[in-house]
Amino acid sequence: MPPIQPATNAEMTATLKRSIHDHWGLFLTEGIILSVLGFAAMLIPLLAGIVTTIFLGWLFLIAGAVGLVATLRARQAPGFVWSLLSALVALLVGGVLVWNPLRGLVTLTYVMIAFFVVDGIFIICYALAHRRELSGRWEWMMANGVVDLILAGVVIAGLPGTLIWALGLLLGIDLLFGGASLIVMALTARKEALG
Repeated sequence: MPPIQPATNAEMTATLKRSIHDHWGLFLTEGIILSVLGFAAMLIPLLAGIVTTIFLGWLFLIAGAVGLVATLRARQAPGFVWSLLSALVALLVGGVLVWNPLRGLVTLTYVMIAFFVVDGIFIICYALAHRRELSGRWEWMMANGVVDLILAGVVIAGLPGTLIWALGLLLGIDLLFGGASLIVMALTARKEALG
């Protein structure tokens, strides 16, 4: 049996393009659903934030339960105590998020603020490094970092009131733009497939 050769970039691009052409209807459907969910989250950001918090809580609970079962079945494995602690922390975090989603929403909003600040600073530094190398499009990276810092500033400036709507609103914006990009991609693929 001959060894499998890795695909070249051109082959991968052609395969991806062919897949989008063949399944443009699925991409369009996904884009519409994401856009509708994003618009709904923007209209009712508190509900979207609570639903997100509960969903994350259940993910942590399931991950913790699976981790606990796997760890207890492998008691003799190295790192047993660390694996056990990791599973217990996941169960604890999941329990807190599901038991009191409003408190979890507040915590997740603070985590989101910290992420935007740190990510914004790192992206700006990354953009400046690209500028020194004279590579193109560094301005878009710089803008992305500045937008992250502005979003963090808006949420911080509105504290404590922003705690109840920021996570849901930003989730909604992300879903809406993600859905819109899928719709445009699907319609472009459909047009190319027909023409």
